[in-house]
Amino acid sequence: MNKSLSNFIFIAFICLVFINCANRGTPGGGPKDETPPSIESSSPDNYSTNFKGNEIKIAFNEYIKIKDIQKQLIISPPMKWQPDISPVGSASKEIRIKINDTLPPNTTYAFNFGNSISDNNEGNPFPYYRYVLSTGDYIDSLTVKGQIVDATKRQPETFVSVALYEVDSTFNDSIIYKEVPKYITNTLDSLTTFSIENIKAGKYMLMALKDGNEDNKYQQKTDQIAFHQEFINVTPTDSTFYPLKLFSEEPDFKAIRPRLISGEKIAFGYEGDYKNMDIKITSEIPEDFTHRITKDEKTDTLYYWYKPRLKVDSLLFKVSHPTFEKDFTARISEQERDSLIIKAEPSGNISKEAPFKIFANTPFTAFDASKISIMDKDSTGVDFSTEYDSIANTYNLNFEKTEDNNYRIQVLPDAFVDFFDNKNDTLKFSVSTKKESDFGYVRFSLANAKYPIIFQLTDVNGEVKYEQYSTKPEALDFLNLDSGKYFIRVIFDTNGNGKYDTGNYLKKIQPERVSHFEMDEEVRPDWGLVQTLNFIEE
Repeated sequence: MNKSLSNFIFIAFICLVFINCANRGTPGGGPKDETPPSIESSSPDNYSTNFKGNEIKIAFNEYIKIKDIQKQLIISPPMKWQPDISPVGSASKEIRIKINDTLPPNTTYAFNFGNSISDNNEGNPFPYYRYVLSTGDYIDSLTVKGQIVDATKRQPETFVSVALYEVDSTFNDSIIYKEVPKYITNTLDSLTTFSIENIKAGKYMLMALKDGNEDNKYQQKTDQIAFHQEFINVTPTDSTFYPLKLFSEEPDFKAIRPRLISGEKIAFGYEGDYKNMDIKITSEIPEDFTHRITKDEKTDTLYYWYKPRLKVDSLLFKVSHPTFEKDFTARISEQERDSLIIKAEPSGNISKEAPFKIFANTPFTAFDASKISIMDKDSTGVDFSTEYDSIANTYNLNFEKTEDNNYRIQVLPDAFVDFFDNKNDTLKFSVSTKKESDFGYVRFSLANAKYPIIFQLTDVNGEVKYEQYSTKPEALDFLNLDSGKYFIRVIFDTNGNGKYDTGNYLKKIQPERVSHFEMDEEVRPDWGLVQTLNFIEE
């Protein structure tokens, strides 16, 4: 290689190094663009009147994209046929709305885009854009405002639809199951307050839905509902702020067609409350026929167990309830019977107040308590008593426990006999109690409370961890609490039945009142807290 070529290569290498260094040190296009897109024009203009066309165009100053339009866009009043919105999945400087409905005269429409519009490059949102037009000579301008609260939770669900039904000659209470509302808005994913705008003066029924299938109609099984107790009058001078309490109704009772799932075991599914559900066989049966009914631990299902085995193709049943009665046919085939499987809970630690539970997958029919023994860590026998829940198919072993102790439960063979005459083998379980110093405790004093109440300590997800029922003013002591953070939920048991009662739209019943409080501090081991709760009159 000659000298001139070597010099050329060296100079080129130096230039390349400087270029790379320069590239690494050069700013990447200046500050990040955080400016949302802006609207340059719309056709027709926003807040136009006497609209006669079927297309709307909204032009922006830069390329925009639309996301979650099916969930974010709220059109009030709802249209029977959803309009076509473009662009979807691509960038454009223009939104086009093609209306597929025949719009009635003298009606104000509002297109609420929520948070669906953003610029294409940086994703800067153009939040809560509203496009309004009228098919009449003027724009309706009245507003209804309020707040969504949850009947039992500390925070309500997101994306709650809030609606107004016009109270006219066609109105009836069942309209929410069949028709879409006159006006509608949505809390979207960040708000608990709502504002229904561009309403005309009149009388309305105000309600809200956590709408499972987003059809703007109420389905009791899947939707949550809230409603204002009386009709409201929307006028130019009205500024009422309406709180709405969102709740799930207790489903109306309904039995589901039974099916054989194993030998001599028929599953009866249901909706609603099973406690007054009656299952009677109406087929001709032999004299030695017998049956048992148990409930599935997790699902809304009752199991109908029967014997002896019947050589039939089907069995006839009548399922009745105070609000329901229906005949059913269950197809029968020869299948293997369930084998006896016995389980117990809890495992590991047990609280001093909790029973030890023994349950099985097939119904118990006999129990010999003499074949069960409980020994503590000193090998001293512990007396116990038993309780049997036939529907849950569970035996509770109740015994006195002391702190920092171990308990061994032994079940000898043949202690349990099930419906098909299966018997248990030897079973051994063990549980233990903690030291009292491992627990914390809290005393609550209640001011201005209305009794009776159900006082609950829950976790962050609202699951009840501890509960007390109180019928009179008194301090409530929660002892032997596991350490951790708890939330306070107080249910005002208005009808005194010892449980929370939800609302019912058709019966115009609101859910029982529930108050929430924060704990002053977390519960810690070997430590106590005294807290006073002040209740505000509602």
